Amino acid sequence: MTTTAAQKTRTEQTGLTRARIVSAARLLFTTRGYRAVSLRDIAAEAGVTHPGLLRHFSGKEELLDLVLKEFDDRTDTETWQALVSEADGALAFSLAADRNARIPGYLPLFAGLVGEASVAGHPAHAVMRGHAERFGPAAREVIDAAIIDGTVAADRDPDGEALRLMAAWDALQVVELYLPDRVDTAAMIAEHERLLAYPFGWRDPSDAVTGRAPIAATSQIAPDAEAAGGYRSGRERRARILAAAMTLFAREGYADTSLRDLAAKVGVSKSALYHHFPSKDALLLAVLEERDRLIDVAIGELTMDGAADFLRALPDAAEENDRTQPGLIELYAVISCEGIPTDHPAHDYFTARFTHALDSFEAMFRAAASTGELPSHRDPAHEAAWLLALWDGLQYQWQYDRDGVDVAAQLRAHLDDVLPA
Repeated sequence: MTTTAAQKTRTEQTGLTRARIVSAARLLFTTRGYRAVSLRDIAAEAGVTHPGLLRHFSGKEELLDLVLKEFDDRTDTETWQALVSEADGALAFSLAADRNARIPGYLPLFAGLVGEASVAGHPAHAVMRGHAERFGPAAREVIDAAIIDGTVAADRDPDGEALRLMAAWDALQVVELYLPDRVDTAAMIAEHERLLAYPFGWRDPSDAVTGRAPIAATSQIAPDAEAAGGYRSGRERRARILAAAMTLFAREGYADTSLRDLAAKVGVSKSALYHHFPSKDALLLAVLEERDRLIDVAIGELTMDGAADFLRALPDAAEENDRTQPGLIELYAVISCEGIPTDHPAHDYFTARFTHALDSFEAMFRAAASTGELPSHRDPAHEAAWLLALWDGLQYQWQYDRDGVDVAAQLRAHLDDVLPA
């Protein structure tokens, strides 16, 4: 064999090895989540040694960049714009959502990263922010063109509608991965497209408002959640541990935070941590329950007479959360998306939480429909899922652009449309 032929063989072999490693990384990132996967996991899946992997790639971040680029090559802006504009003035965002869902691995990876990478230090933060910066203006152009064509009502604001649509789309994908039997992202976007043909805040003149429906239960806390007891010093130490865990889980993710890190931040020993929480999983559950307790405090301060008024007042709670508890939003964005794989310790928690939230919102909207406060052309189940997704999605977007996204204002605009006074 000549030297040139040998070099060519080595080059080909190197290319095959690199491709095998990237393929292994793609499989593991899309099935287990980026945070939960180590370089040793990828090496084992690819059939190479850990040192052998490092001869080809600098680390997990480089592999994530390559995997994301592969997906971007299939979902670039030009293809996406062509797809949503293909139907003679009719909106086709739902077709784009259906197309993306059919790309193997796309949905779990990007749905997970939209929240997990919302913290600035995450290696995919710039990529995910770039997605929003590219697709947001594209969506606005599509809606603007649909207004001109008459398929979207002329009085709708393209900027606001595009921002809210993209936010809800992001979070619907997350909720669908937890509740696939209850949420179909493409179908829900198709229904939203239909509703955009109605004027803003429209109700059928024959709809009669007969009164105010009573408020349904809205607590986010699981019925069996227990308040902490014990001595005051123990409760204070437990509170410090929870506060530190909230911060670290939000910034580093659950998988990348160790109990040693937590103990050092609080200034206690690992044995003291175990005194309050028997495992890291138990600590995560306690953190999530504390997060929901604090959110319930804000929601509980809303004193409205009826279901529709209560729903209209939810932006006030969102505004208070943004102002006083930004860390809770960070925590929720990161862990709700990191928890998508079924073996994650938070997966069952968020499955239950999303189920409970959908049930609560649907009960509210059904109550409002029974008195005519929800217009007759709107379906309570759809409105419940859309409101949940919009709120979560706006919080994801706020993490990437805190100056440009006003969560409360966008929620108010949406509810003014859905529940016209």
